[in-house]
Amino acid sequence: MATFDQYGLNPSILDALTDLNFKTPTPIQQEAIPALLAGDRDFIGLAQTGTGKTAAFGLPLCNLINVDDRRPQALILAPTRELCVQIANDILQFTKYLPGFSTVAVYGGASIETQIRQLKKGAHVVVATPGRLIDLLHRKAANLGGIRYFILDEADEMLNMGFREEIEEILSFAGGEKHTWLFSATMPPEVRQIIGTYLTNPLELRANSINTTAENITHKYYVVHERDRYKALKRIVDATPEIFAIVFCRTKIQTQDIAEQLIKDGYNADALHGDLSQPQRDKVMGRYRNRSLQILVATDVAARGIDVSDVTHVVHYYLPDEAENYTHRSGRTARAGKKGESLVLVNTKEVFKIKQLEQKIKAKIHLSKVPDALQIGEQQLMKLVHKLHKVEIDEKGIEQFLPTIFEELKELDRDELIKRIVSIEFNRFLDYYRDADDVNVDLAHAGKRSQAGRGGNDRYSINQSRLFLSLGTVDGFDKGKMLGYILDNAEIPKEAVGRMDLSGVYSHIDIDDQYATKVVEALNGEVYRGRKVRADMATPKAKKTRPSGGGGSRGSDRGDRGGRRSDYDQKPGNRRSGGGDFGGKKSRGWGEQRGRR
Repeated sequence: MATFDQYGLNPSILDALTDLNFKTPTPIQQEAIPALLAGDRDFIGLAQTGTGKTAAFGLPLCNLINVDDRRPQALILAPTRELCVQIANDILQFTKYLPGFSTVAVYGGASIETQIRQLKKGAHVVVATPGRLIDLLHRKAANLGGIRYFILDEADEMLNMGFREEIEEILSFAGGEKHTWLFSATMPPEVRQIIGTYLTNPLELRANSINTTAENITHKYYVVHERDRYKALKRIVDATPEIFAIVFCRTKIQTQDIAEQLIKDGYNADALHGDLSQPQRDKVMGRYRNRSLQILVATDVAARGIDVSDVTHVVHYYLPDEAENYTHRSGRTARAGKKGESLVLVNTKEVFKIKQLEQKIKAKIHLSKVPDALQIGEQQLMKLVHKLHKVEIDEKGIEQFLPTIFEELKELDRDELIKRIVSIEFNRFLDYYRDADDVNVDLAHAGKRSQAGRGGNDRYSINQSRLFLSLGTVDGFDKGKMLGYILDNAEIPKEAVGRMDLSGVYSHIDIDDQYATKVVEALNGEVYRGRKVRADMATPKAKKTRPSGGGGSRGSDRGDRGGRRSDYDQKPGNRRSGGGDFGGKKSRGWGEQRGRR
């Protein structure tokens, strides 16, 4: 069995690993650490979330740093604040017994003056998000001239978020004598282009293409009507009393709404998304890590870098647009050798995605039933029983009350007393759900009805209005960016946006009737890049036909990526819209795939 002490790491680093209870290297660590310790070549590491990539590059990097040289010797670039902070914290833990070793994290949302002061004091390793680092470089507050190691972590996600130009600009500031280490979960063409341009004869290592924790994850899905999605979430949580979960949504608005509903209904929940300030994010994550929160509701981008080892469940309140994001989400559970569950909520129009997803992740996703009142009551009852069994009795504190209690309960024998105690909890949930309807959808019945409604094909009709918008391709829009722009400003469901026809200076877009007026009111009169936007109805309401899932328009987690760009250190026009690629070639959206089946 491999151990960390076989690689020749600094004894001080090994002492820190002992404190962290690091015993057996993961597959990517076993291959990467000895290769990177030489420090003499470029490197590509392909491994999924949760496989220990940070230690795979962090441990050899810490070993290679010359502590006597106070200039930055290594730059680690991460796509999000959370991942940036997480990596910096890991490096700090690895080097806590190395006197004088300095690591500085620079990212948007925190005081740039404080970060400038930290850099001036000297930093061996700089961990950064692209936008904030470029700001510091332009201010001449960061010096990359002595960089010997340049690490790109989550390279695929960074490029998917549109950071190609920022990466190239940062590289232009870095010295020529350096080695580049690139870590990525997938290898899309954009990552290959970066490799071909900036890496020389790299060593490429691959961990398993599927997350190594996958064997510890059980995948389930529940089919419900759209209106019952939240009900299903509550019942799943109630039927799993010890749940410690992350619930994933697509947009900031969905994330906040669901978190607020859960809080209102008495659950220990909170939201993590791009509209939160850095202190707010830190507070939420602090509460989640110490388990003051039971449920964290998050967007995909905001959840990057969350490394909490005890997450029991990941709930996909809405499926992501890309299979890789499903894998990244699911990788938040079953960490450090533990088991976990990945639960998916889908409506009847989304069931077809499950088979496509199974093919992509090479794992079975089992159809499950949302628990009913009896099942929920049973689980809550057993929770109370376990609590009674494990409770620590404060003999001294309760002593004065015991005579009165014994007198009050003297007529009850042991069995009767137990029944009454456990009935308090059991009856509470049974009464709450007694008249609740079954939210599970009968797939056989729904399938027949669906085919009848569609006339035997995969298309459905819906009343839509044609929207005219005075923005087009000359303004930097493609279909993905246009969808993000509409969703951010109008706050409507993604599915309400249909076919898009983009021209140079204007566009025509189909919008579901019920949201058409809201979109016009939200966009008309807005100012985009100094130009006033005009939005109105191009034609009267008409019957349109479009494939489900947004008419082939591409999209990703635009609730974060298309909103306040500063939240993710992005600049307008620098974002690449990511599309779904579950079943089609080269990033087709759900609707486009389905329409071409």
